[in-house]
Amino acid sequence: MVGRKKERKELEELLFSGRSELVAIYGRRRVGKTFLVDEVLGQYITFRHAGLSPVEKNGLKIQLKQFYYSLLAQGFSGDKCPDSWLEAFFFLEKFLQERDNGGRQVVFIDELPWMDTPRSGFISAFEGFWNNWACHRKNVMVVICGSASSWIKDKLLNNHGGLYGRVTHEIGVHPFKLSECREFYESYDIKLSDYDIVQSYMILGGIPFYLKYLRKDLSLAQNIDELFFKRGAVLADELNRMFISVFEDHEQIKAIVQLLSKKSIGFTRNEISEETGIKGIILSDCLNALIASDLITKYIPFGQPKNKPYYKLTDPFCIFYIRFVAGHDSLDESFWMDHVTSQNLVSWRGFAFENICFSHISEIKKALEINAVVSRLGSLAIKDKDGGTQIDLVIERKDGVINLCEMKFCSEEFNVDKSCYLKVRERERIVTELSSKKTVVHNVLITTFGVKDGGYASVFSNVITIDELLV
Repeated sequence: MVGRKKERKELEELLFSGRSELVAIYGRRRVGKTFLVDEVLGQYITFRHAGLSPVEKNGLKIQLKQFYYSLLAQGFSGDKCPDSWLEAFFFLEKFLQERDNGGRQVVFIDELPWMDTPRSGFISAFEGFWNNWACHRKNVMVVICGSASSWIKDKLLNNHGGLYGRVTHEIGVHPFKLSECREFYESYDIKLSDYDIVQSYMILGGIPFYLKYLRKDLSLAQNIDELFFKRGAVLADELNRMFISVFEDHEQIKAIVQLLSKKSIGFTRNEISEETGIKGIILSDCLNALIASDLITKYIPFGQPKNKPYYKLTDPFCIFYIRFVAGHDSLDESFWMDHVTSQNLVSWRGFAFENICFSHISEIKKALEINAVVSRLGSLAIKDKDGGTQIDLVIERKDGVINLCEMKFCSEEFNVDKSCYLKVRERERIVTELSSKKTVVHNVLITTFGVKDGGYASVFSNVITIDELLV
C-alpha cells in the first residue's frame, strides 16, 4: 500500500488495543478510505455494510432492506427484514453474539452518512447500539467511514447528545502529496517524468482512485483525453457525482466552488454571500463541509485581521474540471493533445502550480530549513494606482523573516529578467513597509528546473525546484 503509514499504524494499534473502539474515518470522495480499511483490517472484519448512495434517492425502507441483505450474506439466521434502525442494530447484536469466539470482531460500516435518511431515527439507533451494547464488549471494534466528512464531524465527533465523546479515535484520510503520487505511479509501472507528475497533480490532485486510471502505454496528454474528453470518458461527470453524493446542499456547494475558482487568492465570507446569495447558517454549513472535504482552505491573508479570513479553492481536480470540462459537451476528443502548448493551458499551469505549492508548505519549509519554525501561511493583494500587486504565498515566520514566494512553472530553467527583478523588488519594498522594523524579507523562487545564470537571479535568497517538492 502506497503511503498511509501513519494511518496504518493507528489502525493496527487500535485493532490490538484490547478495548472496545469506535473509530471514525473520513475524507473526500475517492481518496482511498475503504481501501485503507480493507488492507489493514480486512481479515478481522466480522460484519461489513455500505450505505446506498443518495443519488438514487434511497429512503429508509431500501436502506433497511440492504442492511438486512448484508446480514444474510454474512451468515445471519434471521428471517425478517427489520422495520426500523433500532431493530436492525438489534439484529446486528445477535449476529455478533452468534459469531463471538473471543477474538477481535471488527464491524465496518462504509458510507454511514448515507444511511441517515430524513426522519429515519438512524442516529438514535446507532447511539443505542454503541452505548448499550458495543462499548461494553472489549473485543468489538466499530469502524465507520464516509465521504460526507462534515456529517461525521457534526453528527459523531461533535455530537452533543448520547454520542458525545464516544468516538475513541478519528482518522482523516487526505489526498496524496506529490512524493506519494510518484510512488504510486512506480508501483503501477507508469513511467512519468517529474515534470509530468506535477502536471498530473494539477489535474487529478492526489486522489488514488483517479490516478489508477492512467494507462502506462499512453502519454500524460493522451491519458487526459481518455479520462475527460473521449466519448464515454470515465471522469467526464465526476464532479457532479461528487457534489450530489457527498453534499446535502449540493447546488449551493456547486455555486460556491464555481465562484472560488475565479480568483486564486480566494474570497471573504461576505464576498461569497454577496456573489452567491447564500447566507447565514446555510453558508456556514457549506463552507465547513467544503473545508472538511479538503476542497477549500480557510486562511488569513498577510496583514489582514484574524476575524477576516479568506476561503480559497485548493482542490486541483475541481479547479481543472471547472476550467476545462464543465459545460464543454462538444469538445474535440483529442482536446488536450491539440491544445497542450496553447497559451490558455500555459497560463492555467501557472495558476495550478501556485496551488500545488500552497498545498505543499511542509515540503517548502523543509527546503528552506525552517521545519521547526512556527509560521503563518497567507497571501497578499494590494491595490494601487497601477492596478495593484498580488503575492499568492507569504510565509510569515516567528524568527523575524517573511518569505515572499514567487512561483513559476516552466519547461526549462527560469530566466530572471529585469522586469521580474523590478517586480520582486517592488513587492519586497511594499511588504517591508507593512511589517515590523524587526522583520526582514527574503524572496523565494519556486520553479521547475531552477534559474538561468544571470545578474538578476540574485534577487532570490532561495530557489526551490520540483525535486524538493517531490521528496
